[in-house]
Amino acid sequence: MQNSIIIIIGAGLAGWTTARELRKLDKTTPVLLITADSGDFYAKPSLSNAFAQKRDPAQLVTTPAVRMAETQAVTLQANTNVTDIDTARQTVHTDQGDFSYAKLVLATGAQPIRVPMAGDAAAEVLSVNSLQDFAAFHASLIEADNTAVGHQKHIVIMGAGLIGCEFANDLISSGFAATVVDPSGGPMAALLPPDLGEQLRQALAKQGVAWHFGTTVQSVDHHREGGRAFKVQLANGETLQADVVLSAIGLRADLSLAQAAGLQCERGIVVDNRLQTSAPNVYALGDAAQYANGRTLPYVMPIMHAAKALAATLAGQPTPVQFPLMPVAIKTPALPLVVAAAAPGTAGQWAQSEPGVWLFTDAAQAVLGFALSGFQTSRRAEWAKRVV
Repeated sequence: MQNSIIIIIGAGLAGWTTARELRKLDKTTPVLLITADSGDFYAKPSLSNAFAQKRDPAQLVTTPAVRMAETQAVTLQANTNVTDIDTARQTVHTDQGDFSYAKLVLATGAQPIRVPMAGDAAAEVLSVNSLQDFAAFHASLIEADNTAVGHQKHIVIMGAGLIGCEFANDLISSGFAATVVDPSGGPMAALLPPDLGEQLRQALAKQGVAWHFGTTVQSVDHHREGGRAFKVQLANGETLQADVVLSAIGLRADLSLAQAAGLQCERGIVVDNRLQTSAPNVYALGDAAQYANGRTLPYVMPIMHAAKALAATLAGQPTPVQFPLMPVAIKTPALPLVVAAAAPGTAGQWAQSEPGVWLFTDAAQAVLGFALSGFQTSRRAEWAKRVV
């Protein structure tokens, strides 16, 4: 490989978007994209509402990897595991050989948080954070659908955060039964005003979602009585039966390569406002990165903004990333939601200003964030202009 090469590790939205934005500015610098999977491009948010749309894993792929590589003039090294990064020699070591770089981009994403639990079926609890994960989840539900004849298929979801609630809505509207278990007092407790969280709980309960708050899953065992595959024991003493158990308790930045390479890491790979890590010529973005304000931003719009700024920097135009207010649309059709949360740790409080509108304000009544529900979600652009 040429010594001027830019290597991107990761073929998710962050990796492919960086390549695409770079090609808008630089048509000639060689780019090598290394990924442990096939490299097929798909919209990760679609994983949590695919059942309602009756889309199987293959249908979620929007652009095959070969086509992506051709379109962006990128050399794709698919199904390749990176084993080590030598930042002094600017070399990436993989199970398919070694590759030298002039600049390196870490778009390694995040991994599902897995909590320890007892039971002889604990290893069979699923998480969905990739197309491959979804394929396994989809296959498990189809298998459950074929083997547990005569009753509604039941999925126990660990976690009532954004992803857990989206999956609950998707599954319940697709003919499955869904039960959500979470140690907090309500859905999306870290993101929504409590009153709005209660409205979401009620809306999903009306659709058929069962809730178990203030407790956690202690153990998962095999259990064939009544056709169910698993017996799920909760910390409060209750027992649930399930065909599939899904863990959706959150994501943690994948820091394994970065830490082994000696890069500064905290909650994510620490980067400055130009997305450079603590090592020269090494950059990071996406779910793996911790930005200059100390935040991790695991959403689509921050990735798009970061990729555009990083592409300019890689093309020789050093550009700091600037994140505008980026409201998040939550895929819960039972109660449509748009949330623009203030930065974690910001002092202030939520209050409802009108039906379907909650504002997060500081002591001076400055609007620092908002949450919209139902028909009010159409006003996201209007409210975004009012945030300080």
